[in-house]
Amino acid sequence: MRTRCTLGVDIGTSSSKGVLVDESGTVLRTATIAHDVARPHPGWVEMDGRVWWDELVALSRELLVEDVDVVAVGVSGMGPCVLLVDDHGVPVRPAILYGVDTRAVEEIAEMTDELGVDAITAVGGSRLTSQAGGPKIHWVHRHEPEAYARARRLFMPASWLAHQLTGAYVLDHQSASQLSPLYDIQDGSWHTPWWERYAPGLERPELRWPGDVAGHVTPEAAALTNLPVGIPVITGTIDAWTEAVSVGAQNDGDLMLMYGTTMFLVATGTQTLRTPSMWTTVGAFPGTRNLAGGLATSGALTAWLRDLTGSDYPNLLADAESSPPGANGLVVLPYFAGERTPILDPDARGVVAGLTLSHTRGDLYRAALEATAMGVRHNVETMRAAGADVRRIVAVGGGTQGALWLQIVSDVTGLVQEVPRTTIGASYGAAFLAACAAPTVDADDADATGDGATAAPRIEDWNPVATRITPDETTAATYDWLFGRYLELYAATRDIVHDLARHQRDTSITITETS
Repeated sequence: MRTRCTLGVDIGTSSSKGVLVDESGTVLRTATIAHDVARPHPGWVEMDGRVWWDELVALSRELLVEDVDVVAVGVSGMGPCVLLVDDHGVPVRPAILYGVDTRAVEEIAEMTDELGVDAITAVGGSRLTSQAGGPKIHWVHRHEPEAYARARRLFMPASWLAHQLTGAYVLDHQSASQLSPLYDIQDGSWHTPWWERYAPGLERPELRWPGDVAGHVTPEAAALTNLPVGIPVITGTIDAWTEAVSVGAQNDGDLMLMYGTTMFLVATGTQTLRTPSMWTTVGAFPGTRNLAGGLATSGALTAWLRDLTGSDYPNLLADAESSPPGANGLVVLPYFAGERTPILDPDARGVVAGLTLSHTRGDLYRAALEATAMGVRHNVETMRAAGADVRRIVAVGGGTQGALWLQIVSDVTGLVQEVPRTTIGASYGAAFLAACAAPTVDADDADATGDGATAAPRIEDWNPVATRITPDETTAATYDWLFGRYLELYAATRDIVHDLARHQRDTSITITETS
């Protein structure tokens, strides 16, 4: 008997993931392909967009087996990214990634001066930061005019996969709302005057919702992927929002915490909340709005420590578990790649304060985990101050496999976290949205074939809560005190690290020119 299922594929910062899921939400098979991003200059983070499609093809071929019928495809990816392609669909340069790429500092300042903060937030919801896609497009226009002159279309990972599978040129409203200031968050449409000013010559993609069908698999795409011709492909969206869908954290009052290479937070409501230090976006579904934030490093910081010490995660975690709350008096600022929200400082840098000769690698590793938790607390407190009604916290992502990290975040923030049964992330959310878009089977036909009914699925049935992480009240006083030191440390070191960041850029330029 063949099993009806959906394929979900997500393009992440450090890997691409694929998953086959049956109609009940059970994961049948998974596959992952690791990849690297390029960092050609300080503050630049890029990736060859052609890799995204190559990896979907490879994942699809690996996952598809003879005993399954794939009935729809879901796509997702990191973002907001800027991939510009020419008339023939060939990228004119590597894709510029989301807020971890901080190259467009001058463009952000220039556009803000030209348009005004009030006008920008009125149209786009948020002030311009390194997370905004508009300044990145403007950067290419200014600094790489020959490449920009060839550019005709704009993609993000999800929309690029949908295009390669179906030929459709679409972008979802959620992703579009992060191309500020090119999208009008109230009208739900492209803001024509600013598009023509800062993205001249680029064709505007058709706007749809993430779960809408973008198109159907073409014969050419089917031949490469082994997918059936004609099955629907959803429009898809940015991975953090797809992860929120995967755990049912897209309702009013929900907050999703995504544990990954970076940390992402998405609070959902029905009102458009604006605050200078967070990102106001459209939600994944009509009628929803988000206040979002993100740490530039989280898993990336722990990976750096793993590589630096030559150890592995099990040993580092064991060492960290032997270090007490507060890591024997260490405070770390996790700004090793600048920082996104709520400080919006691309020139922030990592700081380790309180080191002595008696500190161990376990202390350092625990302090790094606590630093990401401090960043989460800083974001949540900023969201609540802006009016976000956070009533339910759901954790998702690869980092949820580590009990110590989850417990530290709950202890530092004082938040109860719910962890669903399946936490593999955006690929699972993409598969769910694809299942919602899949053609239904008539009940009589389903009974005859033994496949069962195929009514639209509910995520709470697919992915129920499995674990609740409760804060340890005995650590509250320690972490309250350390959080104060965390905030003070950034204020006290900001000018110094900004000087160092400028020196790093100048040194990089000198080395490049000499070589």
